[in-house]
Amino acid sequence: MVLGIMRLLWVLEELKKDKELVEIEEEVEAEDITYISRELDEGPALLFSNVKGRRMPILTNLCNKRERLMKLMHVRSEEELYEKLLRASESPRKGEYVDLTSASFTWRKREGSLSDIPVFKYYPRDAGPYITSGIVVAKSPRKGIQNASIHRMLLLDEDKLAIRIVPRHLWRIYREAIEEGHDLPVAILIGVHPAILVAAASSPPYGIDEMLVANALLEGGLKFVKLPESGISVPTDVEILIEGRITKEESYEGPFVDLLDIYDIRRKQPVIVVDRVWISKNAIYHAIVPASTEHKLLMGLYREALIWDNVRNVVPKVHKVRLTRGSGGWLHAFISIEKSSEGDGKNAIMAAFAAHPSLKAVVVVDGDVDVDDLDQVEWAIATRFQPSRDLVLIKCARGSSLDPSADQDNLLTDKIGIDATRTFLKPASIFERVKISPSERGLMIVRRLKEGHVSE
Repeated sequence: MVLGIMRLLWVLEELKKDKELVEIEEEVEAEDITYISRELDEGPALLFSNVKGRRMPILTNLCNKRERLMKLMHVRSEEELYEKLLRASESPRKGEYVDLTSASFTWRKREGSLSDIPVFKYYPRDAGPYITSGIVVAKSPRKGIQNASIHRMLLLDEDKLAIRIVPRHLWRIYREAIEEGHDLPVAILIGVHPAILVAAASSPPYGIDEMLVANALLEGGLKFVKLPESGISVPTDVEILIEGRITKEESYEGPFVDLLDIYDIRRKQPVIVVDRVWISKNAIYHAIVPASTEHKLLMGLYREALIWDNVRNVVPKVHKVRLTRGSGGWLHAFISIEKSSEGDGKNAIMAAFAAHPSLKAVVVVDGDVDVDDLDQVEWAIATRFQPSRDLVLIKCARGSSLDPSADQDNLLTDKIGIDATRTFLKPASIFERVKISPSERGLMIVRRLKEGHVSE
């Protein structure tokens, strides 16, 4: 990937060369996009260029592979990726400002109407069509601090959206504006370089602008413009940009499918009034299918980096961290470590819980166990774990609002840690897993049989 290619349209051209993009040219209903995208969840990015009744192509599964994100952010290993993400969050990078006319999205402008955007409904019981990849950028009216974060937005009308805001940074800025008696201006970005999505999905401390974190991830490759009405700074290369205001008006939002493949509840949320919509030439609409691998990876990647960083401070080496797919990439973590003393496994468990408070379960294994292989993790639990010695149980700790089994009123849950590492109290040889060293001919025969060929 060449630095300087920041518009999504150009990124897709590069993915196409790498056979990491498939264009679906046959006509599809918007309702079919969820099924097709979920069935091809771990494959290439998908570009639906002929969606019935929609004039704009729809892109899904853009950020569904960590290898793709690594390449787009110019790193060669997961450890490098974690380090780069943490470093960018700690040292955001200012960018060059250019004239508004240099921005790609100024090609077309429509006042107060979302009618050109192919927003669609993902699941049968969803409250309606949702924008799922929208990065909401806002500035604190008191301190001028800019924040960017991804939020789901329910289409209420041609010029209104209901936005789900949890009590974090955007909520804090929104409450400042409402307390001062005015709406909060926002810019909503749809269709950006994946590094910008990764930055917006991260959680650096309040006061750090995620757009500058994105610029650090892209090694200073972004250019910015300042929107004249709101003074909000945004990258020049955005497929669709919506300017609007979060008002004190509220509307019901939800149900909506969350990370765990279950419907979130219906609740009252603030309403955004749309003032204007900017669209780039040959624009593409990026849709993140809820509960897809793309959704989970974007949500979990920064938290994996935090867990990795915290755990490596208490054990000799962290081999790999995985927020598991079965837990929505959010509630459970598998961690492989190199341990040097008997208590390292438990220390790793506690460090992981401290790094990501939404965690409900942590399994720690040795470096010879691949945490991407559920069979291997289960094998480690079966052969290296003793409940009376290796179980960590924490009652009534802070949990996640996504967990329907938790105390949702107080956000409390019980947590479990499983130390499935080898004990030093027994000989290491009894825990050693058998290894096979096949010959070249054996490898060739197995490869042929797996490819479906029959020997002559």
